[in-house]
Amino acid sequence: MLSTLMRSHFLSVLVIVLVMASCAENPLNEADNMGRRAGLQREQFKTDSFLLTTYIRISDKTQPYNIYIEGDGRSWLAAHEPSTDPTPHKFLGLALASKDAAENVIYLARPCQFTSLNRDPFCAQTYWTDRRFSEEVITSLNQAIDHFVSPFTNQKNLNIIGYSGGGAIAVIIAARRHDVLSIRTVAGNLDQEEVNVIHHVDQMPGSLNARTFALQVASIPQMHFSGVRDDVIPPAVSEDFRRASSLSPCIELQALPFANHEDGWIENWSALLKEPLPCQPGRSVIDPK
Repeated sequence: MLSTLMRSHFLSVLVIVLVMASCAENPLNEADNMGRRAGLQREQFKTDSFLLTTYIRISDKTQPYNIYIEGDGRSWLAAHEPSTDPTPHKFLGLALASKDAAENVIYLARPCQFTSLNRDPFCAQTYWTDRRFSEEVITSLNQAIDHFVSPFTNQKNLNIIGYSGGGAIAVIIAARRHDVLSIRTVAGNLDQEEVNVIHHVDQMPGSLNARTFALQVASIPQMHFSGVRDDVIPPAVSEDFRRASSLSPCIELQALPFANHEDGWIENWSALLKEPLPCQPGRSVIDPK
């Protein structure tokens, strides 16, 4: 009898462990839990091209919207081996959004992230490798913003925040809209051509380059955070972007000594969000030199 009870107890524990392991290995479950703790609800939105996964909290439509754009995720397993699923293993963009106490927070995963490929037949490896900043990708994310955001009449109401490759998309989207209050990037890929040169990988002719839009967004208040220890996208990339803007006084750079590409951001994000932006009322214009 005792042996039977012990066996039953062992099997019950084993089932619990397996269920917990399954949840831990499922990035969507983990993302749902992270979003839930921050009051962010998962929604999926079908654009003209992709089925996008989003996490949103909209509490007051009269207030600005903070839009977070995820990084490239698991684009590559090795230098010449594309991933079969671009869902990020840490989803830094969502982690940053979860630290934002604003009334309206919208997180946008990149195309094909957190989405089974059989539900999104348009997904193909090209959209998380050489075409990850393509026209189709930019248009898709812009459509999602239009879907969730209540337009203000002649009023800027979007703060766009992008992590890593999401920083490139933040800039390109801002160049196409007239309702952007500010741009912030975290370890942002603001010049993908230079980043590809740094890493000795092929260029991406099917992708747009944020650097070419630097002048178009030069009047928008911007803060570009880089990690001094980041050997994926070093601070020189954002410095080059600012030069391409003709050293706009509305663009400020911060290179943080404690951060690399993935570490040092989440625990400091609440404080970094409070950093005053240039070219805003009550803030003197910084010296562009």
